Amino acid sequence: MAKFDIIAATGCPTGIAHTFMAKEALEKAAAERGLTIKVETHGQVGVENELTKSEIAGAKAVVVAADKDVQAERFAGKRMVSVGVSKALSVEAAGKLIDRALAAKGDDSVAAAADVEDEVEEKESIGHIIYKHLMNGVSHMLVFVVAGGVLTAVSFLWGITSFDSTASDYNSFAAMLKIIGGIAMNLMVPVLSAYIAESIGKRPALVPGFVAGMIAIQGLPVNAETGMIDAGGAGVGFGFLGGIVGGFLAGYVILLLEKVFSKLPKNLDGLKAIFLYPLFSTAIVGLVMLGISGPMAAINTAMMDFLKGLSASGAIVLGLAIGCMCAVDMGGPVNKAAYVTGTAMLTEALAAGVGTDTYNFGTNFMAAVSAACIVPPLITTFAVVVGKKYFSQEDHDAGIVNLILGCTHITEGAIPFMTKNIWPVMPIMMLGSSIASILTIMFNVHDPAPHGGFLVLPVVENGPLWVLAILIGAVIGGILFVAFKKYDFEKNQKAAPVAKPVEASKAAAVEAPKADAADFVKVENVFVAEDFASRDEALSFVSNQAVKAGIASDADAVMNAFLAREAEGTTGMMEGFAIPHAKSDAITEAAVIVVKDESGVTGWDTMDGAPVNVAIALLIPGAQAGTTHLKILSKVAEALMDEGFRATVKGSTDAAEIAKTINARLV
Repeated sequence: MAKFDIIAATGCPTGIAHTFMAKEALEKAAAERGLTIKVETHGQVGVENELTKSEIAGAKAVVVAADKDVQAERFAGKRMVSVGVSKALSVEAAGKLIDRALAAKGDDSVAAAADVEDEVEEKESIGHIIYKHLMNGVSHMLVFVVAGGVLTAVSFLWGITSFDSTASDYNSFAAMLKIIGGIAMNLMVPVLSAYIAESIGKRPALVPGFVAGMIAIQGLPVNAETGMIDAGGAGVGFGFLGGIVGGFLAGYVILLLEKVFSKLPKNLDGLKAIFLYPLFSTAIVGLVMLGISGPMAAINTAMMDFLKGLSASGAIVLGLAIGCMCAVDMGGPVNKAAYVTGTAMLTEALAAGVGTDTYNFGTNFMAAVSAACIVPPLITTFAVVVGKKYFSQEDHDAGIVNLILGCTHITEGAIPFMTKNIWPVMPIMMLGSSIASILTIMFNVHDPAPHGGFLVLPVVENGPLWVLAILIGAVIGGILFVAFKKYDFEKNQKAAPVAKPVEASKAAAVEAPKADAADFVKVENVFVAEDFASRDEALSFVSNQAVKAGIASDADAVMNAFLAREAEGTTGMMEGFAIPHAKSDAITEAAVIVVKDESGVTGWDTMDGAPVNVAIALLIPGAQAGTTHLKILSKVAEALMDEGFRATVKGSTDAAEIAKTINARLV
């Protein structure tokens, strides 16, 4: 059974984008550090790449980056860090999490280096715990909403009353689709409630959670004639807010009962699970939910009235609120709040029936939410096509992919663009989404399907105008994004010649290593028969050789840069390799210097405790620290995962062969 240095679990509420973005970032960050990693994902299709007991037992540390329950109790006793999935979406952030996880128990000086915010996150704040439980319910609920909503919307293709056997446009197949869709939509609140409860109290909490959700749908039944509580009467439901309250109530009631029954003999555990927990929890939760049905129904009605009041204030006010909420964190908590509100209102709209005021408002609100979610990825697509020269090839490729993501209502593809320049990219995204939402409301667009993007266009009323609203928002946002990138590009161009007229061309050449990777590592910069007494002596040698080769202007500045990086965390890898790297303005061109010491450099902290025989040193100009540095470092780190590469470099005494082997991996 393979063993991994790091194991991780990722999961986001929808299980579509964040889950796998975090997985990729963690894998790249681990590769940079010469560590092996296995990442378990909790997506909409379920758990993939599932961790085994032996893999958990054999791992050095655990990273949990999730906004839903990933059964973290499996990792009890391991070095672990637990944060929200949004904290692991970049390679840099993921790397910090890995470092923190490795230092979670052991070196206090390393652990103390984490800032106060990180310390709070590592202990998992109350806010994050509540959010994680809530999103566990939302992630399970969304698939019911999508399936039910789309099927209901498709039934309207035969006519808005095609489900009614007394109507002229009646169609039996359409009626069956609406029945199926309605059942799926009606399960929304019970599933939400049950899986919030399950996240808190595990499997025993499912029963009271489902019951709480059902009560949230129907309310407290009262006989219309007597005014008394009557099982055969009718009640007023209190929607998804009631489902949320019921889910948390059910989960914590189970935790309370576990404490109450903890004194019972061990041989009664089976009785507790199958009889005591479901009986007492259902009774307690049911009575409380029925008791609060009146106040909860009033709160639910007040919230809906507030949103309708925003609409009464005009399309601009409501559209601005929706657009800003959907684009501010693009798939995060605020975005999910807007989306869940939209789906809740859509559920009420579909229940009220076509032609009612509730239907018109709910479907119009859902159309505005969907438009706001679609726009951010399309902004990036427009920008990378129109302003291609201002973006890296990586960004250009991501922007093209975002065309597909945006058109299918997946907002998260725009996140990498925003994280690079939160200001002004976030306001640009919010503006573009708000414009699309405002125009959608003004164009009187109605979307009876909660997800799917342009795939559900056939069922969208005023669909062409909806597409127009989205395109206008995307184009305006895209123009502003290109303008910002153009300004940033020109500013960097003007700053580049200050040091050396030729430096800009060198930087450009290195920025795209593929063009000259064949001789990036020069034979004269490979030293195969050295003998160093310590790590610092080896780094000093590299620093002085850099000056001799014209790569740097100040050996002391380069040496200080190397030591500063070592202070952040060792660059010693495994099996005799190290990747020291220096970023300094004293370095005039990006380069790699390789030194070999057959006897091994002792005192260089490595992952396996072995001395360093080969140091592949990266020297990067300060201006290229976030670009060339990461590209070369990641490629070298990936190469070290290859046993053949390690064997060739470590076993060869031919400088030309070593240079050729490394250059081949930089392509």
